[in-house]
Amino acid sequence: MGKNIVQKIIESHLVSGEMIPGQEIAIRIDQTLTQDSTGTMAYLQFEAMGVPRVKTKKSVAYIDHNTLQAGFENADDHKYIQTIASKHGIYFSKPGNGICHQVHLERFSRPGWTLLGSDSHTPTCGGAGMLAIGAGGLDVAVAMAGGPYYLTMPKVCRVVLKGRLRPWVAAKDIILEVLRILTVKGGVGKVMEYTGEGVATLTVPERATITNMGAELGATTSIFPSDEETRKFFKAQGREDEWVELKADEDALYDEEIVIDLSTLEPLVAQPHSPDAVDTVANVGGIKVDQVAIGSCTNSSYLDLMKVAGILKGKTVHPDVSLVIAPGSKQVYSMLAKNGALADMIDAGARILESACGPCIGMGQAPASNAVSVRSFNRNFYGRSGTPSAKVYLTSPEVAAITALTGYLTDPRTIGEYKDIEMPEEFLINDNSIIPPAENGDEVEVVRGPNIKPFPINTPLSDREEGVVLLKMEDNITTDHIMPSNAKLLPYRSNIPHLSDYCLVPVDPEFPKRAKEAGGGFLVAGHNYGQGSSREHAALVPLYLGVKGVIAKSFARIHMANLVNSGILPLTFANEEDYEGIDQGDELVLEDAVNKVKAGERFVIRNVTKGKDIEVVLALSERLKNIILAGGMLNYVKQNAQ
Repeated sequence: MGKNIVQKIIESHLVSGEMIPGQEIAIRIDQTLTQDSTGTMAYLQFEAMGVPRVKTKKSVAYIDHNTLQAGFENADDHKYIQTIASKHGIYFSKPGNGICHQVHLERFSRPGWTLLGSDSHTPTCGGAGMLAIGAGGLDVAVAMAGGPYYLTMPKVCRVVLKGRLRPWVAAKDIILEVLRILTVKGGVGKVMEYTGEGVATLTVPERATITNMGAELGATTSIFPSDEETRKFFKAQGREDEWVELKADEDALYDEEIVIDLSTLEPLVAQPHSPDAVDTVANVGGIKVDQVAIGSCTNSSYLDLMKVAGILKGKTVHPDVSLVIAPGSKQVYSMLAKNGALADMIDAGARILESACGPCIGMGQAPASNAVSVRSFNRNFYGRSGTPSAKVYLTSPEVAAITALTGYLTDPRTIGEYKDIEMPEEFLINDNSIIPPAENGDEVEVVRGPNIKPFPINTPLSDREEGVVLLKMEDNITTDHIMPSNAKLLPYRSNIPHLSDYCLVPVDPEFPKRAKEAGGGFLVAGHNYGQGSSREHAALVPLYLGVKGVIAKSFARIHMANLVNSGILPLTFANEEDYEGIDQGDELVLEDAVNKVKAGERFVIRNVTKGKDIEVVLALSERLKNIILAGGMLNYVKQNAQ
């Protein structure tokens, strides 16, 4: 029986477990990446493990999220990351060198290798045939220390791409179509593997756009074959010797399959406030637009921005539109500057931002009140832009650029001839902003600013866990709901006590005060709780506030793992109708908790207020149960190191 690409990579990296969907496996990690929003906490956790030097083939620390220097906090954290990286054998990508996923794709991706990153969009490198997975910072810290990464063996969904895209239809439209079909929770427990004749028509940057937004499906990751097109990309990056062919066997089996005819796709748009609220631009069009933002780890490649520059050349941005553009890397920025494309964008009236995440994470460029913002980004969750009243639409860079000129959401097929952009035969190679680690880490002093506070560590599970329902929530609560991540709060990512005053405020402004007064308790939610970012702050801050468990209809993968790592019980309703019978303020008691967690998947929690038992499910492996019993991953690691 033949194997698909996912099976081939996992098999070659398998440390333990069987490759049966739904079973826990452990795989060896070749590379890790962090960014500064999650990196500080990840490195604090790595330090706590007492490992002198990383044990991966390569680990890279990027500075790309918190580049706004409005105070000392960001600069201090950057210095901490740079010194800790140098000391422990980690490469350091300086501020301005670019967005982690774009730079890693350009300079470090390897077909057939594994990559674990403390950012949910780490699957971007799947566009180069890499098994790239987003995870919480603690999981990445464990991988850097030489430990395997544990995950549930995913199902593999084959996405067959037929035909070829028509003019003005982009790779972004392919992933928006997949989101339309599957929704934001349709990829949970799956890897999306792209096959078919249409694959050969897509460049690596286009493939990376698709794998990047696999995160919005809730997928474990997404991956393309490594083929001739991949070889061309590696050659252009001066890394042809690192390329290998990687493809599925002809008789490979898949768990699911969807077919997309590229020749039938139209320009698409995701409407507020979800990446799966997808319709055609033609159907939605005619909306007056106030702001256009082009960039992010999804659409900031050289090819993307050359297309944008071609559209803008010789034209002027609509007087009512603010257009901002962020190149994805120094490589892209420099190449645009040298060939004149940067001038074309500036002359048209675009504002050029630093090569960083910027507006995508609410770090600057918040729209005006009630404004409409069209963005080439990957997420349009409520309030993520920094302006809760704004409406954010997600499109391809081409749609965004034309919309900036017209002032209205515009179908690009209406404006004239499409001019294709070819992949360059050679990219500009300049790695002087990637700093290698010190040869002797003992000689490096780690610099710690005053904003870096100790992270909370849970206590072992007690026999009786009790508390009130602090908050009851609906479906699709995101990590941005749980722990807002905006320009005001991101500088405090290493200061959990400060962040605690803002936990779940977008859902209920009174939550932090109520949680502190109650001394903690439980959270209740609907489906897909914790979708979005890999930021473990969405688990660490509730831990600090005394949250003992979350009872939900279902969880997003990464957030559930982060809850376990923090020692917080991730419980699902055995009977979803029980969700309706539980209210905020109800007192819950879990008796004989230790034995119940040890014994099996199902047990009851008593709703003392209602006088009713609620059957819940703890769908965890024995290892994960032991982590819960220990009070989190760090306690578990220390116990097993003795």
